[in-house]
Amino acid sequence: MSGTDVGEELGARAAQARALALLRIRSRALAVAILPAAVAVVLFAADAQGHLAGPAWDAVRWTVLGVAVLVLLVSVLVAVAVARARPAMSPTVPVAEEGAPDLYRLVRDLADRLDVPAPSAIALTPDCDSWLEDRTHRALRKGPGAALRKGPGATAEKGPGASAEGADTAPVLVIGSPFLWWMRVAELRAVLAPVVAGTGPSAHPDIAAARRFVRGLDAVIADAAAPGRGPVRGAPLAFAGWVARLLLRACRDHAAEMERCVAAAASMRAQTVDYGLRIAAQEQVGLAYAGWDRLLTRVALPAWRMGRWPSRLDAGVVSALTELSRRDRLADGFALRLGERPACDLLEQPGAADEAASLLAARLFHGGPAESGPGWAPVDWQQYPDEVVDRKWRSEAARLHRVLDTLGVPRASAADPAVPTLARVMEHLSGPGGPEGPGEALAAGIGAAVAREEAGAPAPGGGQGAGGQGQAFGGPADDPLDAWGPGPLPLFPLQPPRTGTELLADHVAAMVCCAAVDTAGAAPGLDWLDGPALLVGGARRADLADPVLSLVEDGDPDPLLAWLAEVGVRSDKPVRLV
Repeated sequence: MSGTDVGEELGARAAQARALALLRIRSRALAVAILPAAVAVVLFAADAQGHLAGPAWDAVRWTVLGVAVLVLLVSVLVAVAVARARPAMSPTVPVAEEGAPDLYRLVRDLADRLDVPAPSAIALTPDCDSWLEDRTHRALRKGPGAALRKGPGATAEKGPGASAEGADTAPVLVIGSPFLWWMRVAELRAVLAPVVAGTGPSAHPDIAAARRFVRGLDAVIADAAAPGRGPVRGAPLAFAGWVARLLLRACRDHAAEMERCVAAAASMRAQTVDYGLRIAAQEQVGLAYAGWDRLLTRVALPAWRMGRWPSRLDAGVVSALTELSRRDRLADGFALRLGERPACDLLEQPGAADEAASLLAARLFHGGPAESGPGWAPVDWQQYPDEVVDRKWRSEAARLHRVLDTLGVPRASAADPAVPTLARVMEHLSGPGGPEGPGEALAAGIGAAVAREEAGAPAPGGGQGAGGQGQAFGGPADDPLDAWGPGPLPLFPLQPPRTGTELLADHVAAMVCCAAVDTAGAAPGLDWLDGPALLVGGARRADLADPVLSLVEDGDPDPLLAWLAEVGVRSDKPVRLV
């Protein structure tokens, strides 16, 4: 037996030991529940045989019987709550086998080489991670995840724990959608090897039972914390949640160690497949994460705030990382891989998959509606400068002047005092009091206006379907967040709320950009790493932030005046706001 086999065996045995420890905690809880009933049986059996007679023992017997009945009722209540609780399921885009036969074939071949059960299905997540997810709970089978278990892609059952129901009990393989666009096919196979290898330990009955036990407790706690239950239903759920918290606290260390051992065993098994390539592929994982984070926070978030959702986020990752490789010598050479076959070629309709994952990303990270509508429309990258950047600048400039009107700030001296100008903003912020007086009031007014507009934004749900997804990547009726449970959106906000000073700086910069476009021939553009960009003479000007901050924070207009003179912007000329 090789060192790899020994390491895998030790990891698997350690995981099974921790699983047995979790099951012993469950057994002890059951023993505590039936203990009063067992004592009552003993007392009544003794009375039937003429022992422990007398009024005192009769009182003890009936008291214990009452306690036993009460404990059993409470135990049944907790057991029913655990059985009915719906475990949280990660929001994903289901991928049917007819929509990605090559991807299913790759995963099935990988499972064969690792000698483990194949995952029951595949799903995509708008994140740079991949994992196995158990969706065998009956509540999840009725939800959007039920479609994931269809198709012949889950028929390969091997190894210990295999059964005739293997296709229905194997976990679902969740793949980060950015991986499919940035990684090559061989790199994706190398990265997925340790993940797919995890189906082997997952098939062990003790580990599977322990995981179901822990997930059930976690689901009960989530149910108990959900609002809107009412006192009649809320009180029993609150008690069940309290019991579940006690049990989960006792299970926490064992569960964490079990998962660590499962991961270690899977990693050791995966060393037999593409181990050398996996080391290089891990570099691409880190690079993809960096590019995805920049794309979401710098490029997608401004569009989401404008009621537009980029429909090709995963394709944008390739452009962002190609730009990063051009700018950063540490990433030099990564773009050369683009000549190889991308993993997204494993999908029959990569555009539809990208669109579905992009819409899900907007919901997760911004809280947008589930489907397109009048105020929530898709936008492609060619339209981004006009549909997002220009509209963002002009809407923020219009908001800035509306707040100035509310504050009673007079129009700047111009040929037509009724038109908005950049000079009006600069004179107000550089006037007496500087940022401590006029600036603070203006920032507060902008913050209040933004809050009012966000409160009136389209609510999640409703609208027309995004279209083009088909059954291969879920349908408009399948909301991936249904299985997550109730709760506010977004689930994972990208940034904390902006301060008043940050909002004011953004609005002043937007006003400057509008003036540059209208008076100096500049144009809106898209920078893949920094988002909205001002193009002057076809080149990006990235030096506007410091002059704007000098005006907003210090009341000093000179740096901005010098910048305007260099670019050729006339601050006294009218600016188109809509």
